[in-house]
Amino acid sequence: MFYRVLLARETFHRVNRVVLLATAVASFVLPLCVITLHKTVVVESAPSVSFGALEAVADISSDAGMYPLWQSVAIVLFFIGMAATLGHTLWSLFRIVKLIKHSQKYPQSDGTVICVTGNPDLAPFSWMHYIVMNRSDYLANDAAILTHERGHIRYHHSWDLLFVDTLTALQWFNPAIWMLRSDLRAIHEYEADGAVLSQGINARQYQYLLITKAASIGGYSLANGISHSTLKNRINMMLHTKSPRRSLLKLLALLPIIGAVLAVNAETVTDYEYTRPQKQMPIKKGRKNTVINIGGKKVLQIVETAEKKSEIAEPPAIEETVEPTSGKTYDVAEQMPQFPGGASKLFEYLASNIQYPAEAENANIQGRVIVSFVVEKDGRVSEPQVKKSVAPSLDAEALRVVGSMPKWIPGRQDGEAVRVKYTVPLNFRLQYGPSKDALAEKLVAYAAGYEAGRKGLNEQRSERPLIYVDGKEMTLEEVGKLDPKSIDHMNVLKEKTAIEKYGEKAKDGVILITTKK
Repeated sequence: MFYRVLLARETFHRVNRVVLLATAVASFVLPLCVITLHKTVVVESAPSVSFGALEAVADISSDAGMYPLWQSVAIVLFFIGMAATLGHTLWSLFRIVKLIKHSQKYPQSDGTVICVTGNPDLAPFSWMHYIVMNRSDYLANDAAILTHERGHIRYHHSWDLLFVDTLTALQWFNPAIWMLRSDLRAIHEYEADGAVLSQGINARQYQYLLITKAASIGGYSLANGISHSTLKNRINMMLHTKSPRRSLLKLLALLPIIGAVLAVNAETVTDYEYTRPQKQMPIKKGRKNTVINIGGKKVLQIVETAEKKSEIAEPPAIEETVEPTSGKTYDVAEQMPQFPGGASKLFEYLASNIQYPAEAENANIQGRVIVSFVVEKDGRVSEPQVKKSVAPSLDAEALRVVGSMPKWIPGRQDGEAVRVKYTVPLNFRLQYGPSKDALAEKLVAYAAGYEAGRKGLNEQRSERPLIYVDGKEMTLEEVGKLDPKSIDHMNVLKEKTAIEKYGEKAKDGVILITTKK
C-alpha cells in the first residue's frame, strides 16, 4: 500500500524496484522480529483458588498441540496451492527453455542471443540473455523491439521474476503478493521503455508499436515481453514529467510503517510472582490485547488509504485533439505518411541504396543511425536530421540516402494533407555475402595457409585471433575448409572487447563468422 499510494506514479523506477523487492523480503523477515515486553504481576498466594487456576492454565496449554480439523484442512490446502503455483512457474520455465532450444539462434556482439521461432503470433520477449521473436519481427529488424528487450536483459529483470514468483508460491493465498508481482512487472516495462526512448526513438511511433503488439499472444509468465503490463499505464508513464528529487523524501514514510508492523507483532509476557516463596510458580502467558487494538486501527487506516488509491489507480483515458494549423508539423497524424509500397519497400529501398563508406568499412565501424525527417504535404522528404549518431561518415551516408528518397504518400489530418515528422533507423552492418566475399575468401585462404590470406588479414602481425563459426570455436584448418560463399557476415572484436567476452585467450582479437542457415 505504501508503494501504490506514494511511489507508483513517480519516475524513480530503480528506487521503486528496490522498494518492491525489499518489501517481498520483509514480508518473511518482519514476522520473525518480535518485540517482547515483560510485565511482572505480584499475586498473593491463595492455597486452593490460585493453584487451581494455575493448574487449569497448565491443562489448556498441554492440549495446545492438538490441531482442530479446520486447521488441518487449511494446512493441506496451503500445500496444494503452493504446489499448483510453483508448478505453473516451472511449466512456464519449461516452455521458455523448449522454445529457445528449438529456435534458430543468432548470437549478437553485445552477448545477447536472438532466437527466431516460426510462430507468427508470438510477441517478442526476453529471458536471461535470450531475445525471442517470430521471423517477421526479426526480418523487420525493428530498433524499438530490440532495444526494449535488451533493456530487460541489461537490468536483469529475469532474476527478479524468478525470485518474486518463488515467493508468490509460498504466499499464493495473499492478494498483496500478487499485487506486488504485478507492480514489479510494470516497473520492468517502465525501465525497458525508458531504455528505448533514451536511444532517440520517436515516442509516438513507439507507442503505436506497443498498441500493435498488445494483441499478440504471449503466455510465458516468467518472460518479459514488449506487450506485457497495462498499456495505458505505460503510455502515461512515458508522458509523465520526471519526478523531482525531493519526492524521494517519501521514503521516510517507511519508518513509521515498519514501526507499526513491529508494534502489531509485539508481544506482552506477564510474569506472575507470588508473595510466599514456597508457593511461587512463575507462569508466562502471552497477551496481545492492547497491541491488537492498535493494530486494528492501523489496518483500518490502510484500508481507507487503499480506497483512495483505487480512485486514482485507473487514470483517465488520454484524449488528444490537435487543431490543424497551416504549416504546422505533426508528430502524429490521423493518417501517418507511408512510403510507396509500405514499410517493407521502405527498408528494401534503404538496404539497396546504402553505400557503405570506405572509411567506416576499413575501420570496421558499424552501428545504427537514427534519422528524423519531415514528409511534406506533397510527399517530399525534407529537413533530415541525425537523432542518434554512430560516426560522421555513416551519419553523412544516412542523410544522403534519406534525402534521396522518392515522394511519400503524405499524412493527413481531418482529411487534409499535413506535414508529419517521421523517424527511420538505418542499420550499418558489414556483411560479406556472395556479392561481397573478398574478405571471406581472404579469411578462408589465410586459414588454409595461403600467402594471400596472410597478407590480406594479418599483415605485419604474427598473432593469431580466435575464430568462432556460428558460436563454435574452430581451428584454422577447419575454417580453411569453409566455402566463402556460405558466409553470411563477419564481425571482428578488437582486443579490449574480445578479452571482456572471451578471456585472455582472445588477446589477439576474435573473428565471429555467421554462415547462411
